[in-house]
Amino acid sequence: MPYTPILATLGYVLSPDGQQVLMIHRNARQGDQHLGKYNGLGGKLEPDEDIVAGMRREISEEAGIECLALQLRGTISWPGFGKQGEDWFGFVFLIERFSGQPLTHNPEGSLEWVPREKLLELPLWEGDRHFLPLIFDQDP
Repeated sequence: MPYTPILATLGYVLSPDGQQVLMIHRNARQGDQHLGKYNGLGGKLEPDEDIVAGMRREISEEAGIECLALQLRGTISWPGFGKQGEDWFGFVFLIERFSGQPLTHNPEGSLEWVPREKLLELPLWEGDRHFLPLIFDQDP
C-alpha cells in the first residue's frame, strides 16, 4: 500500500528580538483534538503548493503577518494523527523575520508571545517536547 500522508507545515515565529515565539493556544473550538494545547502555526498544503508557499500562506491566514525569512528546520511524521486515522507528514520551519502586526486571536484560539525558555512549561503534545529544542538550536 502506498504511503500517502497529509502534507503539512508547522512554523514557529520568532519575535524581533528572538526571545519569544508566537504560539496559538487552541482554546476556541469545542471538539478540537488540540483543545487546550499550545502549537506552532501551520496546516495542510494545498494541492500542487510547494512547502515554502504553504508555510507563508498558513502564517498569513493564521497570524496576519508576512514571512520575510524562514528556515526549514526538519520534518516530522505523525502516524494516525488525522481525525480518521490518517498519517500526517510535516515540514517544520523557523520564521526569523516577518512584517506586520500579528493577530491576537483567530478562529482556532488566541495567539500569544511566549518566552523561548518557557515553551516546555506549556500544555503541549508530548512529542513536541522532543523536537522543539531542535527548532531553536544553532545546529544546521
